[in-house]
Amino acid sequence: MPITSELRPDGIRVVTMAHPPVNALPVQGWYDVAAALDEATADAATKVVVLRAEGKGFNAGVDIKEMQHTSGFEALLGANRGCYAAFKAVYECAVPVVAAVNGFCVGGGVGLVGNADVIVASDDAYFGVPEVNQGALGAATHMARLVPQHLMRTLYFTARTIRAEQLVQFGSVLEVVPRAGLDDAALAVAGEIAAKDGRVIRAAKAALNGIDPVDVNRSYRFEQGFTFELNLAGVSDELRDAFAGTAKARG
Repeated sequence: MPITSELRPDGIRVVTMAHPPVNALPVQGWYDVAAALDEATADAATKVVVLRAEGKGFNAGVDIKEMQHTSGFEALLGANRGCYAAFKAVYECAVPVVAAVNGFCVGGGVGLVGNADVIVASDDAYFGVPEVNQGALGAATHMARLVPQHLMRTLYFTARTIRAEQLVQFGSVLEVVPRAGLDDAALAVAGEIAAKDGRVIRAAKAALNGIDPVDVNRSYRFEQGFTFELNLAGVSDELRDAFAGTAKARG
């Protein structure tokens, strides 16, 4: 199972992504992430969620190989709907979501953490939205929650990445710790939240979402519309084929 969920006695629910080699999730994986967060919402015993990953990095986005090996637009539609469901579930989870980011967090990974409430990261963590390289658009909505507007545009147009320690200065990453201490750091801040009255925390989460200046669900859905246009024009297939060929050549 690439996605697991475990509720600890202290009310912290740990949701783990483990889909080797790079946590590029297939369509079902995105829906499984959404289901795990929806389960947290429905379970009154859950006070806070820690979203983490096993392996080389936190998340490498969608599984491009699955998309290229599927005829028609079935995988594209599935990936778009699955990502939308997962990002929405993180944002609308009734309890705070603490993202524990290790290694790379790109594409769909930024969609997850950008919608989280607290981010802690390991000292090897970096973030990016390389969608333009693969003929897609998306997650600018979520990157804009991590960095100022002009920096977001630079990162988006160039497909550059930004290291976790740089995000601390913007307040989007709470702290950067050695890789070995990442889980402990995430559990520590989650423990502070879990120690509060769960009824108040759930009310606080709803209140903060209610005053958010950007409707992240509608904003991201708008971005996805341009991805569909690029796919229908044949641009995305051309760029994904080139990317898949380069990745294969690298071994």
